[in-house]
Amino acid sequence: MSSNTVVVLDNGAGLIKAGIAGERDPTSIVPNCTARPLSSKKPLIADQLLSPTVDLTSAVIRRPFDRGYLINPDLQSSIWSHIFNTLRITPSTSSLLLTEPLFNLASISRATDEIVFEEFNFKSLFVSDSPSLVHLYEASKRPYDVVSKTQCSLVVDLGFSFCHAAPVFQNFVLNYGVKRMDLGGKALTNYLKELVSYRSVNVMDETFLMDDVKEKLCFVSNDVARDLQIASRRGNDNHFRCTYVLPDGITHTKGFIKDPLEAQRYLSLSEDGELPHSEGTGEADQTEVRSRPSERNKIDLTKNEFSLSNERFLVPEMIFRPADLGMNQAGLAECIVRAVNSCHPYLHPVLYESIILTGGSTLFPGFAKRLETELRPLVPDVFQVKITTQEDPVLGVWRGGSLLASSPDFDAMCVTKAEYEEHGSSRCRRRFFH
Repeated sequence: MSSNTVVVLDNGAGLIKAGIAGERDPTSIVPNCTARPLSSKKPLIADQLLSPTVDLTSAVIRRPFDRGYLINPDLQSSIWSHIFNTLRITPSTSSLLLTEPLFNLASISRATDEIVFEEFNFKSLFVSDSPSLVHLYEASKRPYDVVSKTQCSLVVDLGFSFCHAAPVFQNFVLNYGVKRMDLGGKALTNYLKELVSYRSVNVMDETFLMDDVKEKLCFVSNDVARDLQIASRRGNDNHFRCTYVLPDGITHTKGFIKDPLEAQRYLSLSEDGELPHSEGTGEADQTEVRSRPSERNKIDLTKNEFSLSNERFLVPEMIFRPADLGMNQAGLAECIVRAVNSCHPYLHPVLYESIILTGGSTLFPGFAKRLETELRPLVPDVFQVKITTQEDPVLGVWRGGSLLASSPDFDAMCVTKAEYEEHGSSRCRRRFFH
């Protein structure tokens, strides 16, 4: 490694993305947790959890983050140490660009600085928030777009713990305009666990498994009333029904979709909720429908697989209708409108025309289309609404960090170890402007 290496660390509560500045993609994308499988006495960490041979059924998980903020610095330090060893970097000759949540507590910032400078001995540190890095990356990628021309955007970051609608101007987040929803990927997985456990098999301890189910099978509905009707049909007329096979620990250690084509049927639905060429529901179809109950009984007896139907779109529906679940929260569309209305009226038309979606929970099929449908009635007719989903919403923040850290001005923006030792954490952090 050269003496001017910059490590870019997007320290998410769900996933850590780590790599070297100037690269397009991070070297390491790993869960920000440790987990101890039932078959092991020793917890697995970071990339060890991604091994295809590891059975994570009922694994005991420990996370350094809770509700979006760092609560266990020691655990975070051990995960970082493992990642830095994987990257093969020497901290004492390297700089670090680190992402932190918006409105991070001063005590957490101090604990982070101690880890960076006193435990790992990094040469220098720059701390950034996610929205400004997303804005930077999108502005550089499309130099003739509204985002780049106006240097203004509204970044909607739907991550693991919560969602932020953050107005960004001249690469700085307008803190007074930021609105937050206490809802993220973790809450969606927990809701899916509850639905499946109530209807089929107890999966309350299967976090990794249900994350996989959510990511592979859930989607956003554009007509919930229609889709609920379809999901209530029996047999083959229910175009949302699909089966997920649980790991057995012998022939397969990971869960999988039993019939991928069956799981994709909903993509072909017409406006009236029918599949193309489905007019002939003959005797053969009726026989298939009648044969389904025995198949379902078999599933219930063996407990090695379960079916999903309306759960597939009811789980992401939380993002738009959290009140339906008893949460005293506005939906995402209203959250965006409130964020825009908190800013100067001159910025309103630009913000609505430059909404950028980032974060893993924006990857549900149909997400952007549904958000625009929800948003349009709330926005004055004179304004255009344009929603852009990042090319890879999981990596967008890291790529912005990689771009910033490879700029010629980066060194001057950092706080050095000597400055930290002389002035302390709080005084040094004033340089980061957030």
